[in-house]
Amino acid sequence: MGFSSFLGRVLFASLFILSAWQMFNEFDANGGPISKELIPKLSVVKNNLSSKLGVALPDIDARQFIATIIFLKGVGGILFVFGSTFGSFLLLLHLAITTPLLYDFYNHSPGKPKYNQLLNDFLLVCLNFFYLLSC
Repeated sequence: MGFSSFLGRVLFASLFILSAWQMFNEFDANGGPISKELIPKLSVVKNNLSSKLGVALPDIDARQFIATIIFLKGVGGILFVFGSTFGSFLLLLHLAITTPLLYDFYNHSPGKPKYNQLLNDFLLVCLNFFYLLSC
């Protein structure tokens, strides 16, 4: 049972570790290709939070945000492989921060293909989130 548990953790964490490695290799002065997708979404989040809280928030730097994502995925995945609950916490934090931002189905009309695709992806990530909660 011990080896199969370790193998399951390795396979699950490999998704995060390989993704972090790819993002690290693509990271450049602008933050890499993902920054083109994140910058507009981060500005929408900033504007929504500013209007809800009633205070002006500073700009969210996409490069620092992407570096944080890389750190959470990489270190969290490696620690998760070795059975650390702190690694699970880092991966949970990554999923909690990035999932509503990247899979913004709520900004699209129901019934449209983009809405359905984003909602399906969001629900799959939520399954990963609940799996990590059980670890």
